[in-house]
Amino acid sequence: MPKVLVSAGPTREHLDDVRFLSNGSTGRMGYQVAAAARAAGCDVVMVSGPCQLEPPAGVSVVRVVSALDMLAACERALPTCDVVFAVAAVADHRPRLRQPGKPPKAEAYALDLVPNPDIVATLARAGGRRVIVGFSLDATTIDGLQQQARARDKLARKGLDLIVMNDVSALGSEHSAVQVLDAEGHRHAQPLQSKADTARWLVDLALHRWRTRFPPRAS
Repeated sequence: MPKVLVSAGPTREHLDDVRFLSNGSTGRMGYQVAAAARAAGCDVVMVSGPCQLEPPAGVSVVRVVSALDMLAACERALPTCDVVFAVAAVADHRPRLRQPGKPPKAEAYALDLVPNPDIVATLARAGGRRVIVGFSLDATTIDGLQQQARARDKLARKGLDLIVMNDVSALGSEHSAVQVLDAEGHRHAQPLQSKADTARWLVDLALHRWRTRFPPRAS
């Protein structure tokens, strides 16, 4: 039984005990991927940022808040995983210092931010007999060729096997139209459809790649 790791949802990077930086991800795509992988017979662990969604039945869920939390949880799960779907919308930056309590309101703030780790690139560097799937979200104003070029750069730079392209219109939506680029230069596309259908297609694509690249070792 293949074991699948899915990261899902947003992260929250706290400025203090009340305020935080985040984004509009609902986690729906990651939760649908986890559900599709479980339905395909996989053993699934999902590392989820703060979401209002009900976890899929039969999926082991690890709850996290920040990007650093998510990276640590993913690294703990990685050694036994065969396929990784890095679906989470991880905040690019976090405050250098988290203030205690709730500081009083000020007329203006100057935030000192530092970069968060690149979780999917970190997982890919671990190597091993596994398939790593990343996601690339771009603005709707970027044309298709530019979007593909940016995605291919991410795929190569981060050492991924597959990268899923969509745009910001997918945030908060129940539907998406995606394209998948692979490390060999091929492109696979799906029309606008439910995220559940997209998730099933992505899981089939990744599992086929894993089984093809890493057939069972002879006993």
